[in-house]
Amino acid sequence: MDSRSVSIQRTTKETDISVTLDPDSAGEPSVRTGVPFFDHMLASMAFHGGFSLAVKGKGDLEVDPHHLVEDVGLVLGQAFAAVLEKGPVARFGHAVIPMDEALSEVTIDVCGRPTLVFGAAFPQARAGTFDLSLLREFFCGLSSAARISLHVDVRRGENGHHMAECSFKALGRALRQAYAPDRREMSTKGRIG
Repeated sequence: MDSRSVSIQRTTKETDISVTLDPDSAGEPSVRTGVPFFDHMLASMAFHGGFSLAVKGKGDLEVDPHHLVEDVGLVLGQAFAAVLEKGPVARFGHAVIPMDEALSEVTIDVCGRPTLVFGAAFPQARAGTFDLSLLREFFCGLSSAARISLHVDVRRGENGHHMAECSFKALGRALRQAYAPDRREMSTKGRIG
């Protein structure tokens, strides 16, 4: 099989982000965005998804991490879209992951129709200094740029950190399944989208 490794760069006045993704090899994640909690989430996603991921990001953090978090989602989504261009994939992915008292479910359809359904009632507004409301921006950027239907349902939890982390672990597992190479037709229509 030819390599499906991809590298994507995005530079704006607000952010400068590069992502290298290899969905077919597990490597030590390398994530440096300047937002430690977000780095931890992305590294956890890659580790539990079993794929190699390198993310370098700079952003206008003196304003707010919003632009950086959203743009990392966009660039990661572009990377997964580029993987799809290299050949058919399994299309569907699903994972339910616990972390202590928290439980999250993620379901993916690589369908060409970007949709985000995100359900989470975080009991705390922040995990450390990270505003948990920014997670929606990341998931939205990812689903939009990858052109996937992404459902993230945090079923329960009492600790926002645990709830976020099991969501990213589930996301990694679901991405791994959805983007596994598969030679079958991806749709009864004969095309995606």
